[in-house]
Amino acid sequence: MKAVKGKIFFGGVRLRDEKALTCDKPTEVLPEPSEVRISTQQSAGRPALPCVEVGQKVKEGQLIAKADGAISSNVFASVAGEVTGIVKMPSAAGDEQTFIVIASDGSGEKEYLTPLAEPSAEEITERIGQAGIVGLGGAGFTAAVKDAPKCSVDTLILNGAECEPYLTCDHRLMIEHTDDIVRGARYIAKALGGAAIIIGIEKNKPDCIAAFEKYDDVKVVRLAKSYPQGSEKHIIYSCTGRKVHAGQLPADVGVIVHNVGTTYAICQAIELGKPLYEREITVSGRAVKEPKNLWVKVGTCIKDIIEYCGGEGTEPKKIVDGGPMTGVAATGYDNYIGKTTGGVLLMTAKEADCLAPTPCLNCGKCADVCPMHLMPMQTAFYSSAGDFETAAKLGNTMYCIECGACEYVCPARRPLIQAIRKTKAAIRAKKN
Repeated sequence: MKAVKGKIFFGGVRLRDEKALTCDKPTEVLPEPSEVRISTQQSAGRPALPCVEVGQKVKEGQLIAKADGAISSNVFASVAGEVTGIVKMPSAAGDEQTFIVIASDGSGEKEYLTPLAEPSAEEITERIGQAGIVGLGGAGFTAAVKDAPKCSVDTLILNGAECEPYLTCDHRLMIEHTDDIVRGARYIAKALGGAAIIIGIEKNKPDCIAAFEKYDDVKVVRLAKSYPQGSEKHIIYSCTGRKVHAGQLPADVGVIVHNVGTTYAICQAIELGKPLYEREITVSGRAVKEPKNLWVKVGTCIKDIIEYCGGEGTEPKKIVDGGPMTGVAATGYDNYIGKTTGGVLLMTAKEADCLAPTPCLNCGKCADVCPMHLMPMQTAFYSSAGDFETAAKLGNTMYCIECGACEYVCPARRPLIQAIRKTKAAIRAKKN
């Protein structure tokens, strides 16, 4: 189906995408690590509960932690071997999480779910939950809950925007596994009661657009190169013209959005019975010797990944877990890949702006580019004084999608996202 032009949303920024480092590099499979450390916090909900013990033998794909609630997700062994520890340790973001440590025995023994042939809508949704599939675009929301909306849905949007700079793992996935993604979309559409399928792809990926145009049941929308085009609410507007207002969910306007990586994982879970325990990531930045797109197992240490990419080409100023706009700065290489990790970046001093912030200039640029029509400067001002309630009220902070556009354009280099996250945490803690 010939691609159509998408609509333009308010705000946002134009970024140097830096994708040339890896966009033409086929995906390589990272050799199996000798040890993995798998966090039980692999979704937007509560951590899963470990169901294995130290000393127990496990197979690749075996359940090792059960979901604790609807928005939690099952966690699976990514290698076959022995559980050598269940430990508390900090994640890349700095919070303490429970990690299940598995020493690989090199056997590669697998334990998958039973493949489904011609599954019903109910079986599809149930399998998505069983396989521990979450949103691989970064949010980590449980896919099974998303695919069982309480209201009628007529449209499924596949998110192939990949607007975050440097990251090209979705790009490669769309080129290398086009048909798997489409089959996965058809399963989801069936689960939703026969929803129409749309895929939104930024115009800087013409090869991906061409790959999906050959399917008659998939409408391809060519999106403007604008950040944060991949945000759920904004890709919905760009693809359909429908607006998801504050307090609404996509399903309230008849739409469900899935990242293309999530859709691929759903196809594998149904046709192969394969749970989600590995994913594609991009390793990039000008401080790494050989930028690559890699297929890696959840729980792999960043150190092993960087060594496979030739190590450091030059000393990095910043190590980023994720993309440069929404990722977190890691304290070092002793961090581990999760289901929602889309990339690992080694950035030079020139790439990573590390200049000290100065007082706010009251220029209003942060509000000008905010795609959610918020007032980030108000959040930053009042949160710095510890008045989080006023910060949230005047800045409408709880509706922020944390895209980082405000901080990107701030001439004073104010830590706006830090202030926003701090305010959100304070408000949530008070409610609890």
